Amino acid sequence: MTSCERVYRCLEFRTPDRAPRELWCLPWVGQFAQSPFAALKAQFPVDFAYVSGLAPGDRCSGKPNVKGSYRDEWGCVWTVGEDGVVGEVTGPAIADWSALADYQPPWEIVRRANWDAVQKVCEAQRKGKRKFIRYASTIRPFERLQFLRGSETLYYDLGEESPELFQLIEMVHDFFLEELSQSVKLDCDGISFMDDWGAQMSMLISPIQWRRIFKPLYRDYCKMIHDAGKKVFFHSDGYIFDIYEDLIEVGVDALNSQLFTMDIEEIGRRFKGRLTFWGEIDRQHVLPFGSVMDVYKAVARVRTALDDGKGGVIAQCEWGVNNPPENIAAVYAAWDMPLADLLVKVGE
Repeated sequence: MTSCERVYRCLEFRTPDRAPRELWCLPWVGQFAQSPFAALKAQFPVDFAYVSGLAPGDRCSGKPNVKGSYRDEWGCVWTVGEDGVVGEVTGPAIADWSALADYQPPWEIVRRANWDAVQKVCEAQRKGKRKFIRYASTIRPFERLQFLRGSETLYYDLGEESPELFQLIEMVHDFFLEELSQSVKLDCDGISFMDDWGAQMSMLISPIQWRRIFKPLYRDYCKMIHDAGKKVFFHSDGYIFDIYEDLIEVGVDALNSQLFTMDIEEIGRRFKGRLTFWGEIDRQHVLPFGSVMDVYKAVARVRTALDDGKGGVIAQCEWGVNNPPENIAAVYAAWDMPLADLLVKVGE
């Protein structure tokens, strides 16, 4: 079974030979842990390949992910407090609504992109040991609004729901639709997008407001992706239990969420077999601070709740700053074991 077949079988609940593997790494890993990263990839090869290819933005300056500041393609200034992390926006591009009248998204990064070159990468990836090819889009409307306005200001905007807010939402949405109109033409298998909607114990805005303002945007993205015959992958941090049903309704095929901020067992009871759980394992406590046995127990909990052997689970985790490499390796070792053997190992 090729990696690509494995992922499709997982997404379609057609009993893959094992859970597909995927590893996400913060920039810190590439800067400071290249050797253990290479060893881990050799031991546990991943089942996904990735393509992207937007052009450089005219407003970009500085270097991301290193201590200091940089400006992104939308004109937002980021401050990075330590090497290897993304940082935070400290200079929103539209801090005052007076800047909205003359503001334009970075259309050039889509319109100048060499989509033919990206397509050739897709074609090359389809040869040999075929992996599941995913285009990683820049689509993140809620987060981009925060970057453009500043998080605190945006929450006031959402409280007031001014005409300017909806003008900005439409502008951001139109930009992402343009990117998607090009990426769906690629010979890839899936397209991912993201937005972080959750705090530790609740959503950042009410589910009612989310359904009214943001759910229609997501419906548009999912429809375009599905109409092109591709799978939809969506990521969101924090507690998002309240919108799981909505995400399934609009067409999300695979959902990456912070399971350990929610009731994993209830998630399994409500949603197992209805979408693919695209990871993850607790990166707040277990991966950075736990033992290898703690990792085995965390994987055992996820698998007991969500893994019935028919598919619908991806063995994904995120390698963060200073996470012990042995903990990351333990994630995949635990996923590779028969569930019964894993439960014996952790004493359950």
